[in-house]
Amino acid sequence: QDLAVRLTDDTDPFFLYNLVISEEDFQSLKSQQGLLVDFSAFPQKFIDLLQQCIQEQDKDVPRFLLQLVSSASVLDHTPISLNVVETNPFKHLTHLSLKFLPGNDAEIKKFLASCLKSLKEDKTVLEEKLRRTEEDLTRQLSYTQQNLSEKSRELDKLKNEWTSYTTALKNTHTQELTNEKERALQAQTQYQQQHEQQKKELENLHQKSIQQLQNRLSELEVINKDLTERRYKGDSTVRELKTKLSGIEDECQRAKQEVLSLRRENSALDAECHEKEKLVNQLQTRVAVLEQEIKDKDQLVIRTKEVLDATQEQKVILEESTEKKRSHMEKLEMTIKSLSAELLKANEIIKKLQGDLKTLMSKLKLKNTVTIQQEKLLAEKEERLQKEQRDLQEMGQSLRTKEQEVCKLQEQLQTTTEKLEESKQLLKTNENVITWLNKQLNDIQMVKKLEASASAQGGGRTAISPHGMPNRPSFLSSGISHPISPLYAFQNCPEPAHNSVSSHCPVQFNTQLSKMTGTTASHPANKENGDNIGLDSKYFKKKDDSIPLRGLSQNTLNSEYLKPYLPPKAQPSAKGAVTPTSAYFPG
Repeated sequence: QDLAVRLTDDTDPFFLYNLVISEEDFQSLKSQQGLLVDFSAFPQKFIDLLQQCIQEQDKDVPRFLLQLVSSASVLDHTPISLNVVETNPFKHLTHLSLKFLPGNDAEIKKFLASCLKSLKEDKTVLEEKLRRTEEDLTRQLSYTQQNLSEKSRELDKLKNEWTSYTTALKNTHTQELTNEKERALQAQTQYQQQHEQQKKELENLHQKSIQQLQNRLSELEVINKDLTERRYKGDSTVRELKTKLSGIEDECQRAKQEVLSLRRENSALDAECHEKEKLVNQLQTRVAVLEQEIKDKDQLVIRTKEVLDATQEQKVILEESTEKKRSHMEKLEMTIKSLSAELLKANEIIKKLQGDLKTLMSKLKLKNTVTIQQEKLLAEKEERLQKEQRDLQEMGQSLRTKEQEVCKLQEQLQTTTEKLEESKQLLKTNENVITWLNKQLNDIQMVKKLEASASAQGGGRTAISPHGMPNRPSFLSSGISHPISPLYAFQNCPEPAHNSVSSHCPVQFNTQLSKMTGTTASHPANKENGDNIGLDSKYFKKKDDSIPLRGLSQNTLNSEYLKPYLPPKAQPSAKGAVTPTSAYFPG
């Protein structure tokens, strides 16, 4: 493991210094600077020193300082040293001094790329927020425009209705006037008064309707003005929202800066709060002890007050008795002597009470010393508790690591089981291949035996012309250079009654067959299983459960033994013979 430390500057993006400390480098640093910390605890201690420097930077006389020392200017890209210095009135003590190397172009490019990536991510987030706000504002604006258009349409409809209504009223009134004039001409003398009254009533009604329509028109004009004002207000609100959005963006940037500063303050305040909680706990224990002491002292004061009250009462009684007995001094001298004796006893009692008070004060002092010792014991116990809590945390971390290791081991177990299953499947396939090859070897051996029996019967059968044998295999005379299966030789031969092949099935072989199988024929019968036929020797190792090829008879060639290794075109028939096909030649 290596410890990587990087120095950067927010104002200068090209300011980059790196330091990588390995365990060997740390050992040399430890011996040079006299460090008392291991490599595992060094990063946390270095962070604690930096936090102390941050806490002390705002003070007038800081206790811890960070010094960045370079032999040349920073622009020359020379190595610099970072010193953590503790100041006191006597001397400046350097706790730690680390040498940083300037970053090369590739490292600076990587650093700038990471900074640019983070800035782009912030930019995309802000752009999405701005787009959402713009979409909301455009929706609100479209909604207000739709409402305005609907209201304007309603206003136009009302105007049209009003004009149509007025024209209709005028037409009706003109018609009524013409009718009334005609009636008036006919009966002017009779109905002149009635006509005048009706005319007045109609005029009043007409004026009322006109007033109502005018009122309606004024109301509609007021509504139109309100809608126009709302439109202007909506435009103004849109502008204000745009200005507010720009202000909010500025506030967002300020808030980010404030958040960073507040986080720093929060870390400092957390440390201060932890220290103050410790002080509060100590003070609470001290207050409890003092309260107990005060209670004990109050009880002592109450007891002394009771004793004093009793003595004062006795004193008052004695004074009264003395005043009475002064008058009777001559008569009561004996009583005065007894009273003086009682006074002496009271004084002795008071002396005894004073001695008791002194002993109680000594006991209080002893209790104070005991409480101080108990406080020390409590502090030691708290330290032990903190150590035990740390040990518990370490044990929890070790448990987590062990759980992770167990998970990894389970995964490895699963992978090994899967590999085992795959290897088992491969073994099965290999066994199938071996059985098939054994059968092929048996077939070749049968061909050898048939060859030997045919040669023993004489050369007269082999000299028969091909015209005399209608079912002679055609591929034997064609010069095939690979071993042939004996199954094809038996495909036209009827099943023998007494397992005699030579008497019922005349078999003819080409002379080239001996050339093709010359390697197998040259071996004796006891080396049948050693012939590999061009395959690897691992498939022909002798097993305990394998069947020797020498003992296989013609009955092993029946249909049940060869069925799983034949294609569907060459499946055995019901009598045990293989159906003829020219497409199957097992190699």
